Amino acid sequence: MKKAYLIIILLVSLVSCQQSETVSLIPDQKNSRHIEQFGFNFKDFNVLHDTVQSGDTFGSIIEKQNIVDNQVYDIVNKVKDTFDVRSVRIGKTFTFLRSKDRYKKLQVLVYQPDRASYYVIDFRDSVSVYKITRPIRIKKRTIAGELNGSFSEELNKLGVDAALANKLIKVYAWSIDFFKLKKGDQFGVIFTERYIDDTIYDGVDSLRAAFFEYKGKMIYAFPFAQNEASGKIDYYDENGKALKNFFLKSPLKYVNITSRFTRSRFHPVQMIWKAHKGTDYAAPTGTPIMTTASGIVEQTGYTAGNGNFVKIKHDRTYSTQYLHMSRILVRRGQRVTQGSIIGKVGSTGLSTGPHVCYRFWKNGVQVDALRLKLPNSQPMESKNLPRFKLQIEPLKWELDSVANL
Repeated sequence: MKKAYLIIILLVSLVSCQQSETVSLIPDQKNSRHIEQFGFNFKDFNVLHDTVQSGDTFGSIIEKQNIVDNQVYDIVNKVKDTFDVRSVRIGKTFTFLRSKDRYKKLQVLVYQPDRASYYVIDFRDSVSVYKITRPIRIKKRTIAGELNGSFSEELNKLGVDAALANKLIKVYAWSIDFFKLKKGDQFGVIFTERYIDDTIYDGVDSLRAAFFEYKGKMIYAFPFAQNEASGKIDYYDENGKALKNFFLKSPLKYVNITSRFTRSRFHPVQMIWKAHKGTDYAAPTGTPIMTTASGIVEQTGYTAGNGNFVKIKHDRTYSTQYLHMSRILVRRGQRVTQGSIIGKVGSTGLSTGPHVCYRFWKNGVQVDALRLKLPNSQPMESKNLPRFKLQIEPLKWELDSVANL
């Protein structure tokens, strides 16, 4: 019995030794992994990553790597034909590859102006420089869904860059108030995304087609260039009607109408009944005010009733005016484009709170902007309609398919 017990102990010891040896023979894969980037094996260098700070220049950056003034001058002269040292920008990345000895001599410097390219300055033999541009692949993607929260939240759930939401908001600025989309409203988008080296995501590239369900109606958007030579893109619905209007719907991004155009309104300051020949949009003080169409600033100034104001002439027919500003950001005679910020919301003049009073003239007469049927910009020419219909047919079919319409 005692002999059997000793045999069991011996066997356990042997098994333990064998297990220990087996574990020790497994290599540490993490430590043995070679890191390769920019065409260099980082294991061969002392690697230092740094970012361009305010006040940095190319010269000051390499001086920190024990390169003296006269060497900096020679290096700048040698690389200037390929690498403009003045192009170094704050926030961009430098990678220093240095010798592994105690001197840590700079051997290679890599500068990345963007994710798709980088410059290599090699100091090892004689100074040389070259630029590498990584291949970019464009991938098409189609998404569709129903709103349960904001549109931006839905895109986030689908793993889509927020830049797409910004693109769509601009395209539909004349057709949809995104703050009035309802739960259950459908949407579909066909767009392209950029990938560097086929794997690194580099953002949204272009919008191919889209639709939104808005107030029970499907509103489509298709990019199309009427003049193929110029390539200028505008967006149209499925019938070729331009989405972009000559005028934006309002001078503010966030619309909160507190008083409409009327022939008789009780004035809250003057305490009398009088006409109100404008539309009031309430917003916090400092909210940007946009010009609703392109034109020339005809007047800027201050009056006791209007407070700080700007008036813009758009063409021979239309003019607009923006009242009660806290700040005026344009000058008389200045040309402005649609959506330009011309001032900030305030409560100057006869006003009980921060808002902008938006006034609209047609042929010299003040009219209700909300009731006008305003012209679209660049309507579809009849000769272009067949080409447009042919171009959008597969896109519309794909959108309708993913949404099961």
